[in-house]
Amino acid sequence: MSVFQCKQFQVNQDQCAMKIGTDAIVLGAWATVDSSVQSILDIGAGTGILSLMMAQKAPHAFIEALEIEEKAFEQCVDNFEQSPWADRLFCFHASLEEFTEEAEDTFDVVICNPPFFSGEIPENYTPRDLARMQQAMPLQTLMESVSILLSENGVFYLVLPFDQEEKAIAIATENSLFPYKILHLKGHPEAIISRSFFAFSKQKGSSNNYESLILETERGQWTEAYRDLTRDFYYHL
Repeated sequence: MSVFQCKQFQVNQDQCAMKIGTDAIVLGAWATVDSSVQSILDIGAGTGILSLMMAQKAPHAFIEALEIEEKAFEQCVDNFEQSPWADRLFCFHASLEEFTEEAEDTFDVVICNPPFFSGEIPENYTPRDLARMQQAMPLQTLMESVSILLSENGVFYLVLPFDQEEKAIAIATENSLFPYKILHLKGHPEAIISRSFFAFSKQKGSSNNYESLILETERGQWTEAYRDLTRDFYYHL
């Protein structure tokens, strides 16, 4: 599907190695972003779907996005320009390290759907390889940068495979980022937990609030919880 249609915007994705998936939709819908939020950073924007969801949720926020892969960057810019919020969306063709070194401001919200497949990047890698492999954006690098870029009262939203949850929390804590809310995602009631969605802050001592979400009761039958979470974006819900 080259065009992903939402209620208030559409996203072209024919030039992006990684297409829009459930991880991004759940992350964007789950993130608590209200009218008090003034600045948002989307790390590894891809198509720009998370930035567009944030723009819909936060009517007064300026959103900056980072995308290092050239074709994805160009498509992200096009998607921003065609959206209802073009004047509040900006995409930078830069690495996270470059952006962090040059950043002068901090952000109320940082959000990231990172590459998380382990292993070495192939010698003759494709854009899809780069978009998928954690080596392109190691967790340590991500947490170090977010600790600099996040405001004192800001929130960092992140999604990872469930089996990386403990490692992510340990690295985050080393960088003074502490989880206060975690969502566990399962595909269906009998499935194992597949994803962990995190809300990190700089406020130490806040207790973890664990939530859970099941996508389907059976194949093709969305749960009411998933419908409620995503209905502001999906036409069919």
